[in-house]
Amino acid sequence: MVSRAEAKYIRISPTKVRPVMRLIKGDNANIAMAKLGLINKKGAVLLVKVLKSALANAKVKGYEEAALFISKIVANPGPVLKRSRAASFGRATMIRKRTSHILIELETPQKLIKG
Repeated sequence: MVSRAEAKYIRISPTKVRPVMRLIKGDNANIAMAKLGLINKKGAVLLVKVLKSALANAKVKGYEEAALFISKIVANPGPVLKRSRAASFGRATMIRKRTSHILIELETPQKLIKG
C-alpha cells in the first residue's frame, strides 16, 4: 500500500456505490479518473473525491500519479439514520437512510512484485 484515502459517513447506500467501484478496480489511477468522469451516477462523483485524496496522499510521499493503480477499493456500510413515515391505518413505517465508508488504496506495480 503506497497511499490510502477513506471517506466516512457518506450519504449513499453501499449497494449503489459497489457497481461503480467494480468498473475501476485494478485500473491505473489516471484511467480510473477518466472512467469516473464519464459515469452518470452519484457514486462516481463521490469516488472521484476519494481517489483525488488518495492521489494527493501519494504525491506527498513522492510517488508519480502515472505509476499508481487501485489495489483495493471497498464500500462498507456505515450507521443507518432511522426516520419514520406515516402509513395507512395510523401506523408509522421505518425509513432507513443508509451511509457508506469508502476506502481506496493505491499501489505501484514494483511494490506488488516485491511482495
